[in-house]
Amino acid sequence: MRVIFVFIWVLLLSACDGGLWNDPYPAADNGKSIFYTAFTERPKHLDPAQAYSENEYEFLAQIYAPPLQYHYLKRPYQLVPLAASAMPTVHYLDKHRRPLPDTAPANKVAYSVYEIHIKPGMRYQPHPAFARDAQGKLEYDHLTAHDLSGIHALGDFPHSGTRTVTAADYAYQVKRLAHPLLQLPIFGVMSEYIVGLKDYASTLQQAVKKNPGAFLDLNKYPLPGVQVVDDLTYRIEIIGKYPQFAYWLAMPFFAPMPEEAERFYAQDGMRERNLILDWWPVGSGPYYLSENNPNRRMVMTRNPYYDSETYPAEGDAGDAAAGLLADAGKPLPMIDQIVFTLEKETIPYWNKFLQGYYDASGISSDSFDQAVQMSVGGEATVTDAMKAQGIRLSTSIATSTMYTGFNWLDPVVGESSDRARKLRQAIAIAVDYEEFISIFANGRGIAAQSPIPPGIFGYRDGEAGINRYVYDWVDGAPRRKSVETAKRLLAEAGYPDGVDAQTHQPLVINLDTTASGAGDKSRLDWLRKQFAKINVQLVARSTDYNRFQDKVRKGDTQMFYYGWNADYPDPENFLFLLDSAQAKVGKGGENAANYSNPEYDRLFQQMKNMENSPARQAIIDRMLEIVRRDSPWLWGYHPKNYVLQQSWLSNVKANVMANNKLKYWRVDAGRRDVLRRAWNQPVLWPLWMGGGAVLLFGVWLWRMLRLREEAK
Repeated sequence: MRVIFVFIWVLLLSACDGGLWNDPYPAADNGKSIFYTAFTERPKHLDPAQAYSENEYEFLAQIYAPPLQYHYLKRPYQLVPLAASAMPTVHYLDKHRRPLPDTAPANKVAYSVYEIHIKPGMRYQPHPAFARDAQGKLEYDHLTAHDLSGIHALGDFPHSGTRTVTAADYAYQVKRLAHPLLQLPIFGVMSEYIVGLKDYASTLQQAVKKNPGAFLDLNKYPLPGVQVVDDLTYRIEIIGKYPQFAYWLAMPFFAPMPEEAERFYAQDGMRERNLILDWWPVGSGPYYLSENNPNRRMVMTRNPYYDSETYPAEGDAGDAAAGLLADAGKPLPMIDQIVFTLEKETIPYWNKFLQGYYDASGISSDSFDQAVQMSVGGEATVTDAMKAQGIRLSTSIATSTMYTGFNWLDPVVGESSDRARKLRQAIAIAVDYEEFISIFANGRGIAAQSPIPPGIFGYRDGEAGINRYVYDWVDGAPRRKSVETAKRLLAEAGYPDGVDAQTHQPLVINLDTTASGAGDKSRLDWLRKQFAKINVQLVARSTDYNRFQDKVRKGDTQMFYYGWNADYPDPENFLFLLDSAQAKVGKGGENAANYSNPEYDRLFQQMKNMENSPARQAIIDRMLEIVRRDSPWLWGYHPKNYVLQQSWLSNVKANVMANNKLKYWRVDAGRRDVLRRAWNQPVLWPLWMGGGAVLLFGVWLWRMLRLREEAK
């Protein structure tokens, strides 16, 4: 009987201790400047020379500090210094290396020399690779198997250190872009531009063959296209005129890499312990990776030596009124720690966000109606339930395009004949992407009028920017042409009512796709219905990703579904997708449609290296008119990004180009703790009722036992 009362007493005391029973974080973290978010899969690469995926940049952009970055607040997107003390100066040379004026035409420029000055006093994160002994020598550069016993993470080393960042570190990383033992996603592109990089890769390959297994000291091999001028200045020499190179300088590929880090990780026994750059990056940015357990969580902590940057003091019109300049001039970063928790399923992620355990969240299709409502004017806002919790919505149009391509090499849908062109135009009218966006993307996107998305130079808004081969301008908005217009074009192409006038056979078009899941069936069914509107039969040929890529490379497709995310916000990065020199077949480029138009190619070569100007815009307008008429793509749509943020999170402005935006955000931890407690109070009445029932049962049982004893 005493046990029952003790149990009830403990149960009731635990119900009154005031703690949150569902809190996934340690109580010691309450009130701390921590940003809580999630990741869905382990980043494959954290070495800046090898990483090129969005989920990898989510970490690397916070850890590394390349010379340039995108202004957080200003639109259109513009480059500003990050580690550089000022924007790089560019000098042009002719083929005899004689100086040219800044106004020299691109065809006269043989070399462009970028001179970059970095800020003084920048320092790397604390790391064992920099630790020095009492004599000033590196402490961990000759580790033995005995030294590594018990070492499984960087934190297991008793000492760490730091040092200042030098121009030589930036030059060293450029050399790493040709390292023969690494997977290098941009070597192909950079070897066409950085002077000597292609030959440098061959030199390094020979060095590795001569000394297999030995540490490859890049400092022993000079790269002609990179020169260190002094401790804070270096130069990169580019072949020809390539203004887009400045955008590459905002990527982790061109962040500094200390030679000590490579030597540290190259020692025997390190790789077996996952002590490698791909697991433990070494950077000079605002954060460093302090915990890496990709099966549970990853943690980034403020770099205690980062003091070279402040919150921007100016932005776009309306930013001040929105409170986005309240922290102007304050040191960055504004959050001390970022905790990423592994969430493989969307429902637990969403529920934890609603409970306040995540500070921001995307919106899955399953949760969209719960989170977002559309106003009469078509503007997305949060629902009343979200608004009651103080949750806000940020939206932005992605610098990407999702399209369906026609294979230009196909005799039916390809080529530049009038017959094929009208067939493509008819299909472009029939496939209603506005309906697709509404049904399958919850309205999160805009129908594309060309390859160029909003926010990129060359994009025109309003009537000047519509595709007049697919749309009419009616009552101040684009309206898709009628199905009757599409049928007329189809008949003019030689397929009246969807039947080949020559063979009298129904027109059948094949679409190659990797879509094979249950959720993809409805999309393919929808697409078949779009073609059926003009009596054309669509056959979807589903295959695995590798087979699909192989068919695209060989040109064994008729139609295919593709997408492109901008590497940098320049029209060249989209318009090159239709340059015949970039054809997939025979040239291995990114022109998956194998589209070819000599006039477009000529204009592209003229436009690609121009600075943004009215003259460049005029050329882009002519290029877009050509491809709209030829219709090598169904232009598809540009996705919209929707992000929900809690009321205690400040300074959030959608920026699809800046991956390093977390350093600008600020958390009101006190407000978060109060609201979490209010939202997650346990419902106690069932516990009290259960406790009371147990107590009554105990009393009844006690009385029955007493009565039985008295009856004896």
